[in-house]
Amino acid sequence: MPIAKGYAATDASKPLVPFTFERREPNDDDVVITIKYSGVCHSDIHQARNEWGNSTFPMVPGHEIAGVVTAIGSKVTQFKIGDHVGVGCFVDSCVHCETRDVDLEQYMPGVVPTYNGFEADGTTPTYGGYSDTITVKEGYVLSIPANLPLDKAAPLLCAGITLYSPLVHWKAGPGKKVAIVGMGGLGHMGVKLAAAMGADVTVLSQSLSKKDDGIAFGAKDYYATADKETFKKLAGTFDLIVCTVGTEIDWNAYLGLLKIDGAMVLVGLPENPVPVHAFSLVMGRRSLAGSSIGSIKETQEMLDFCGKHDILPEIEMIDIQQINEAYERVIKSDVRYRFVIDIASLSKD
Repeated sequence: MPIAKGYAATDASKPLVPFTFERREPNDDDVVITIKYSGVCHSDIHQARNEWGNSTFPMVPGHEIAGVVTAIGSKVTQFKIGDHVGVGCFVDSCVHCETRDVDLEQYMPGVVPTYNGFEADGTTPTYGGYSDTITVKEGYVLSIPANLPLDKAAPLLCAGITLYSPLVHWKAGPGKKVAIVGMGGLGHMGVKLAAAMGADVTVLSQSLSKKDDGIAFGAKDYYATADKETFKKLAGTFDLIVCTVGTEIDWNAYLGLLKIDGAMVLVGLPENPVPVHAFSLVMGRRSLAGSSIGSIKETQEMLDFCGKHDILPEIEMIDIQQINEAYERVIKSDVRYRFVIDIASLSKD
């Protein structure tokens, strides 16, 4: 079995440590990828610390993977050795389900997560991108456009598609007023993508500390939600609000910012329930919805869109030995705007 090196969480209460493990033998429809960069997602922290209650250990996190193809199976037709590729949040899905829909496969039964899960056989654990190599079925590998550097392309595989999918589904574009709640790793991608789609973009953030960045990324307006006058001034303003924050905020106050028939879409995941009053929805025929990631097809569309419009996240590069410090900084929102691990740093251990 091929041997891989990486960093793993061995217990919810312990820091990540160096970890050597076996990758599965490649099949004839597999692509073997040397990982160059792996983005750090807040969900990595939730899962490494078992904050969602579904973690299995040891766990190698990472589902924002960018690398280079180093081997292909005999039946692979879409990729060749040397191609720049990515792997996102899942590496397999049900191919036999009666309800199967390749445009909605991320919501279907049988999805195999890139880490903290098991392969289709139900016994082989999946290990993620905080490692030097990964083997993935051809149909779950993404092509990274040539003009997108691998280090900055990595966060697109989660942060990018997480914002692209709801913006497309709720038809952000010319003539639509879109608000992005939060200006972190997800939010700043929402600003860039919505602006590139032609929407009129406003950032709603707790303070104005990142206002200059928000305007530079394409927002036309930027408001502090700590100022209660913001909610009075912007009442009934937006067609679409995408909420990226993972803390408990007053969703009712934000619903009041929607136009009639407007929608507020959640992509952030608060740990605790948030109360919603019926009047917040009924009086404006408003909708409160949620959105996860995208299908493989939609993720490729997102990458191509980013290539066409030169859209890239703002990143801070770290060595993998800094991962535990990076986790603490993510929790404190002390990063602009996404950490990316240089996997070459594994050689330092």
